[in-house]
Amino acid sequence: MNSGIDVIGGSGFIGTRLVKRLLKSQQAPVVIIDKALSKTFPEMTVVGDVRSIDQMRQSISDGSIIVNLAAEHRDDVRPLSLYDDVNVGGAKNICAVAREKQTKTIVFTSSVAVYGFAPIGTDESGKIAPFNDYGRTKHEAEQVFRAWQAEAPDKRTLVIIRPTVVFGEQNRGNVYNLLRQIASGRFVMVGRGQNRKSMAYVENVAAFIEHSLTFRPGVHIYNFIDKPDFTMNNLVGIVNRVFGRPEKIRFRLPFVVGYMIGKGFDGVAAMTGKRFAISAIRVKKFCANSVYNTALDQTGFKPPVPLEKALEQTVRHEFIESHQAEEVFYTE
Repeated sequence: MNSGIDVIGGSGFIGTRLVKRLLKSQQAPVVIIDKALSKTFPEMTVVGDVRSIDQMRQSISDGSIIVNLAAEHRDDVRPLSLYDDVNVGGAKNICAVAREKQTKTIVFTSSVAVYGFAPIGTDESGKIAPFNDYGRTKHEAEQVFRAWQAEAPDKRTLVIIRPTVVFGEQNRGNVYNLLRQIASGRFVMVGRGQNRKSMAYVENVAAFIEHSLTFRPGVHIYNFIDKPDFTMNNLVGIVNRVFGRPEKIRFRLPFVVGYMIGKGFDGVAAMTGKRFAISAIRVKKFCANSVYNTALDQTGFKPPVPLEKALEQTVRHEFIESHQAEEVFYTE
């Protein structure tokens, strides 16, 4: 691979892992383009905001491979117009510059959020039905990139990756919050715990992005899920085993009781303006199935870290070992 690789949004959680992998493989020159300086690789960072076409024009190299990880994704984004400005407007700016710079390959990290409340087992052919601005703008960005690829379909490569929830060491998101509760030993299971959750380990996501850089011209769309899909009982059992505790769950609440407790916290939040870790919608999400299928194996990709080992490594790193000075990434 002779082309340079520009990782837009490379200062973040997935980007930092990806850049580490690319530097080890020494495939090509790597540049991080981000509105924030990378704490891990400051010397490799060119400060640039995807909302500015001039900054993209100054940052993206001629003929480079572009990996676009930049996104507004948090639930509390304000103003809401940032979803469109960054996710859709940013895609338009990247494509405009890609035309000027003769880029032949773009890898875009989208999300399973484009499917909305998806049926169990939804694969890449699933119905697009986003229920929030994040999912909507991710799909609109996909369409922007597809239009760019369609201008020269025999010469341009577009890879769209739709990860499910991504977890791993140094992350502070929903999975981390759940693992922290389980690790505390005071976790209470709401519901039967038989519901399954698709998950994605950050190292494996980064490995697949690296794997996709050599795909041939065309449009390649893949959900990213690490299999198997664990039940909540499985997940709690794995964490307890790392701590040397019995895997059996000691405390359970019926769903109805847990949901009403969540409603109670919602009421307090409405009156006080405070945010709480427990809410009715979070209880509902926790007890729901969230399972996707993927065609990843058709690409010859083999994830470097099995999912169970990834969970064990993450739990040890975050709750047993000491890593006080390291950078952390907030993605909730």
